[in-house]
This record gives sequence, C-alpha cells and structure tokens, in this order.
Amino acid sequence: MPKPYPQEFREDVVRVARNRGPGVTVEQVAADFGVHAMTLWKWMRRADIGDGTKPGTTSQESTELREARRRIKLLEQENEVLRRAAAYLSQANLPKRIYPLVKELAGDGVPVTVACRVLKLARQPYYRWLDDPVTPAELAEAHRAHALFAAHRDDPEFGYRFLADEARDAGADMADRTAWRICRDNQWWSVFGKKRGRTKKAGPPVHEDLVNRAFTATGPNQLWLTDITEHPTGEGKLYLCAVKDVFSNRIVGYSIDARMKSRLAVTALDNAVARRQNVAGCILHSDRGSQFRSRKLVQALGRHQMAGSIGRVGAAGDNAAMESFFSLLQKNVLDRRTWATREELRIAIVTWIERTYHRRRRQAALGRLTPVEYETVMTTPALQAA
Repeated sequence: MPKPYPQEFREDVVRVARNRGPGVTVEQVAADFGVHAMTLWKWMRRADIGDGTKPGTTSQESTELREARRRIKLLEQENEVLRRAAAYLSQANLPKRIYPLVKELAGDGVPVTVACRVLKLARQPYYRWLDDPVTPAELAEAHRAHALFAAHRDDPEFGYRFLADEARDAGADMADRTAWRICRDNQWWSVFGKKRGRTKKAGPPVHEDLVNRAFTATGPNQLWLTDITEHPTGEGKLYLCAVKDVFSNRIVGYSIDARMKSRLAVTALDNAVARRQNVAGCILHSDRGSQFRSRKLVQALGRHQMAGSIGRVGAAGDNAAMESFFSLLQKNVLDRRTWATREELRIAIVTWIERTYHRRRRQAALGRLTPVEYETVMTTPALQAA
C-alpha cells in the first residue's frame, strides 16, 4: 500500500488549486502535480472543513479527541499508581522522600522532633540532608541550561535570544537576560557571533565525501543532492530546502519555512522518503551547512537507512548539480518580480517545481525529456523485466 503524500505537499497543492487562474480547472491542477483529481477534491474539502467554511469534524478536532482519550487513560493509570503507592510511601524505608515534608511542617510551626517521631525518622540524617539539599532554584537552573544546550546543539548559529525562544517553546521559562547569563557561563556562542580570540573554522564534517563531484546514477534513489536557498519578501525571508534525485534531476522532496533551522532539512528529507519509499542505501550529499551537520538530520538518515555525504569547505563545485537547480529557480521564479508575502512566493515556487520543472521543461541531459517522462521511460522496462 503506497504511503500518503506529505502534509506540506498537500497544503501546497490546495493553495495552488484555490489560487488558480480563470479557466484553470481543479483537474488541470491535479494533473500538473501528479495526483488524482478526486484526491485533490478530497484535500480541498478537508481544508474547507479545517478553515470552518464547511461543516464537519476537522483533523484538529479529531486529534484533540484522541489526545483527550489518551489523557483520560493516563490519568486513570496515574490514580492507580498513587493509590498503590500511598501505603508504600508512608513506610520508614524511604526517608529522603519524606524529608521535604518534614521541612514544610517545620515551616508551618511543627517541631522537627515531633514530625520525625510520628514519621518514624531519625533526626541526624534529616539534618544532614538539610545542610546540602538541591534547591528548587538550582533545579530550575539545570532545566534551563539543558534546554538551552539542546537548542544550541541542534542550531549552533542561533544567538542567545533565539535559544531562549526555543527553550521557552520546550517548557523552560526564562528571561532573555537569564539565557544570556547561562550561555555566557558555558560559552555557548553563535557561530556567526562576534570574534572571540582566534577565528573559528567551519564545523567538522559528520560524513565523508562519497560523491567526489561524480553526479551520476544508474537508477532512481541511488544519489540525492540537497541544499537550502533563501529569498526576501515583504514579510521577511523565505527558505527552501530541496532534495534532488541525480538519476532524473527530479525534486523528490522539499520543505519551505520562514526560519532556516535543522528541522527544515529534516522535513525535506522526510517528505522525499515519503514520496519515494524504497531509499535504503541511498546517498544524501550536501554542503557543510550547520543544518546538514545537525544531530536531527544524522538521526533521520539512520532512521531511513541512508548514507550521508558532505563536500569540502568553500568548494561550491562539490554540490554544483544542486546549485544549477537553484540557479534555474532564481531566474525563473525568485528574481522575476518583487514578492509581497511569503504565501505568494511559496505558491509560485511549488507551482514552478511541480508543473513546469517536472512536467514541461525538457532537459538536454535527459535526452530532451522532462524528469517525469525520463523516470517513466527508464524505469518501466526494468519493472517489466522483474
């Protein structure tokens, strides 16, 4: 059974269908993007329900219902654990779990001697614990530092303000000044920050260069290239991470976002795998950008049983085949006009990729075929022979 289309791809197709020009039918849009017309109508109906223009249960409501059921089940399990643990925790064999209670009782005016006698605790171990406890402030500081370090490790180009935003999203509340102090004490500097001492070199590669500028493949899903480009709009920059199959020059996956983070590259890879499926052993080649050296992308490659490959520092030719695609995109879409909104530019990018580049633009390297035609012609005999 084929895997479903990536969610980002569905949303892009619905955007193009909603913004289609006069005389353009939904069936034509579906054909341009390689999906069935009934499938596109179904996606549009779900989007209308999600926007509230049509009645029905939205996917968000269904998700919230499932989440509510999961939470109810979790609460029932927690109540059962507390019921069974009540008698166990009242025993005298877990004194360190009772010490905070003794401290609270002492703060409320109950003598320590009385509390220890009722709880059957010795006072000397309690006072030793009282001399060296882990204060709530120290525990909170440790949680904040852990959240900041996790964000810095995933995106080393972020400054302390961006790291504070990521930490707050993870549940570690703090002020920007607190984040700056913790980052300063641990020397978690942005790679793009001001120079401190010697010039910092580019980060080490997490993979070897398995391509060596040999951008050829005898079949699909053997060698993929990836890179990130950006373009300004009236609302700010828009970033595109694309994944290209060297065999047919087809863009097998992409992700578009307003921020250039490691998850941009991970989402593009996941979208490509969802559309191509049989990718075990495929090589993903990129430059030495921090997004492609991130821990999240390395884990995604391992999850999909793929091999990573990274070019040299400052050697644009090591990923020239991918740069050529971005050059076409720059001339045909990005630099054609001024873009007021990110949404407007996003629709233009996905329309050009799926409609023009994949299905209308013939390439001399493919025998004057389009990428979709080339894959159909070159893979069908192999499938028939199998």
